[in-house]
Amino acid sequence: MLRGLDEEPVAHKYAHVERERRFLVDPARRPDLADASYILIEDRYIEGTRLRLRAMTDSVSGRVVLKIGKKYDVADVLSRPTVTTYLDRDEYDLLAKLPARSLRKRRYPVGADFGIDLFEGALAGLELAEIEQDDAPALTSIVSPDWAIAEVTHDPRFQGGRLSLLDAAGVTRLIASNIE
Repeated sequence: MLRGLDEEPVAHKYAHVERERRFLVDPARRPDLADASYILIEDRYIEGTRLRLRAMTDSVSGRVVLKIGKKYDVADVLSRPTVTTYLDRDEYDLLAKLPARSLRKRRYPVGADFGIDLFEGALAGLELAEIEQDDAPALTSIVSPDWAIAEVTHDPRFQGGRLSLLDAAGVTRLIASNIE
């Protein structure tokens, strides 16, 4: 069956399923990250699209990974189709010229499966933890860590594209709305 070019394929033919949960972190209770290695993540959400340009830099080796991705909007956020393409520096630099909203964060590995993101710039003070699993039942059985304030997996305000729209006051309000 042929589709018009403006229609999205229902099956997301080239996507893989991403299964992750997100938690708002209490900075006072989380593990100490002062001397831990991290990945610096610099995201650019390209205006007018659902495309995210990402640069990831390892704090230890200095290795940089460049990619572009798209996450599809689906009802079940625990099984979100996503497509990723790795880029070379020239491709990344060309795409980085497009108008975009940016955010920066440092992702620290915690335990066997969690990563804690400490945001920078306008989002400073926001700390989120993510955990990914290939198996949906295993993911849903994970207990919220004791350093988490609230699970925000199903709250679209905590998705990267939405976060990139916030200023410092918006971040403060977002965090406060989950602490009360």
